[in-house]
Amino acid sequence: MTDAPLEGAPLIAPSSTDNPLHEPIVEACRSVFDPEIPVNIYDLGLIYTIEIDDQGSVKVIMTLTAPGCPVAGEMPGWVQDAVASVPGVRDVDVDMVFDPPWGMDMMTDEARLELGFM
Repeated sequence: MTDAPLEGAPLIAPSSTDNPLHEPIVEACRSVFDPEIPVNIYDLGLIYTIEIDDQGSVKVIMTLTAPGCPVAGEMPGWVQDAVASVPGVRDVDVDMVFDPPWGMDMMTDEARLELGFM
């Protein structure tokens, strides 16, 4: 028996929360909004993973509320620009994934409250 992921399972690692850049990067992600929803993309649950290495390279794995989102081509650039503005970040790579698909259960309580779901 191996520890390999199940076939078809998403390969999303946990975020690098112990890095001192993590919180400033989260705040940078909170500055990006889905133009159709008045909540930032972090609290919407669109940011799946933030990986930060010791040299300040950042990889963000994110999704959209729907694959046909009108800003699908622009949103990764918005996130890249926001994260790149954080002091100490050397470079940023943003990957868009749709597995696992986004669901309303991924929103923070604050986002649910803002949208009237609580």
